Amino acid sequence: MDEKRSVTKAAGQISIATTGSRVLGFVRDILLARIFGASGSTDSFFIAFRIPNLFRELFAEGSISAAFVPVFTETLTVEGRDEAKKLASSVFAFLLSVVSLLCVAGIVFAPSVVSVIAPGFIKSPEKFELTVLLTRVMFPFLFFISVAALAKGVLNSLKSFFVPALAPMFLNVSIIISALFAAPKFSVPLVAIALGVTIGGAIQVLIQLPELKKKGFLALPVFSFSHPGLKKILRLLIPAVVGMGVAQINIFISTIFVSFLAGGAATYLYYAMRFVHLPIGIFGNAVATAVLPSLSGYASKNDTDGLRETFSFSLRLLFFITVPAMAGLIALADPIIHVLLQRGEFTQDHARETAYALICYSSGIWAFVGYRIVASAFYSMQDTKTPVRIAAFSVLVNILFSFILMGPMKHGGLALANAIAASLNFLILLFLLRRKLQGVDGSKIFASFIKTAVASCIMGVAGLWTMNVLMWKQGAGIVEKAGTLGLVMALCAGLYFVAMYLMKSDELKFVLNMIKRTPTQKENHG
Repeated sequence: MDEKRSVTKAAGQISIATTGSRVLGFVRDILLARIFGASGSTDSFFIAFRIPNLFRELFAEGSISAAFVPVFTETLTVEGRDEAKKLASSVFAFLLSVVSLLCVAGIVFAPSVVSVIAPGFIKSPEKFELTVLLTRVMFPFLFFISVAALAKGVLNSLKSFFVPALAPMFLNVSIIISALFAAPKFSVPLVAIALGVTIGGAIQVLIQLPELKKKGFLALPVFSFSHPGLKKILRLLIPAVVGMGVAQINIFISTIFVSFLAGGAATYLYYAMRFVHLPIGIFGNAVATAVLPSLSGYASKNDTDGLRETFSFSLRLLFFITVPAMAGLIALADPIIHVLLQRGEFTQDHARETAYALICYSSGIWAFVGYRIVASAFYSMQDTKTPVRIAAFSVLVNILFSFILMGPMKHGGLALANAIAASLNFLILLFLLRRKLQGVDGSKIFASFIKTAVASCIMGVAGLWTMNVLMWKQGAGIVEKAGTLGLVMALCAGLYFVAMYLMKSDELKFVLNMIKRTPTQKENHG
């Protein structure tokens, strides 16, 4: 199986597992919206949840993807399994040492952290105290998710993708169970949800242990930090952590600004970003995760042509999948939010404001997912400094546009500022990668993107027109509305693929050929 098929197959496995997790995530969000609505209390929960998530991105998933996978892959390729296992044990010990201290510090200094992240809450003591309490309850989540991220890094490097991608599903299961059965028994129900978050993190570790044992990499931590691979990872880790921190600052800039807006604004942005994360998580993260070990393998062999070709293919495939998803979210934002969230305490006004934020966020999906592939190319070459410099510039852009747009557009302006910053981040990084590799098949990428954009626009306009003609809001029940929305989405998808077929899309041809060849391969192996 060639590298393109290998990456596509791995991305497909990750997408399937991630889809299950995202579906449960939407069940979780629907449940939380119905029970708690959009209020000052939910603002406290979602902002408190962002705090350990920030550190997770800094010291867990993001940094391990950037620093651990390329070095572990190089060690595995050049020095063999035994040396790679020693490296994993050394990194495990280092991670436990650092993250344990961070968790203790986070719990002790939670009031100071909340003051920095949400200064607008200080004027409301009850809201501030609840945010501090929820932050303390959820900080141990960082410990568990860091260990889970290391396990994921090892398994991904060994080309095992499905189980690590499935693990986040259990976080959603834990929160759902907490909301249904534990929350009613708590005097502050959101504390039960916060406990569900921490327990879900622990389950994400446990679910990966059997697969690690099967692969022969279930190892205890070795508290000896002299391994040369660990030193190389730490050299890459420092700029990677800074880079991830700079990227996360964009999110927290919105958090700081939104804390000064009316109650519910943080919740609107949270739910809108949850929908945006659907294509980013299912497709963007899937392709980026699947392609990083392959790119790292080419980089360790100094095979620039192979790296360039695999990168170009991955980016084109990703745009082929995610740009129509972006168009669909923009065109159908109102009915999507109405059908999935508007019930119980989540009113029509809440739905309208969330849809507004969703449209603004969605305009940057192409850049959010594109950045992940471009950054993976830099990480595979053990260059974590370049993404840091460009990400720092994107923070300044986000601050500037947040100031400009927050007044006239409220929370929608904060979402749009994020999208603008992401777009510039991606484009500049792509330009620098082109210089570094002396070309990235730019003409192929551009031609493919134009075809995808045209087909997606046709699809989006058709979906919006069809939904208006059907007048789905007038007198229909929720089941009928959901059915109508599902039918329109299916018709839109069909129209997109027809348009891409007529424009002779190479990516569509590749996917169709891969589907056709799969049964034949099974027969040949039989």
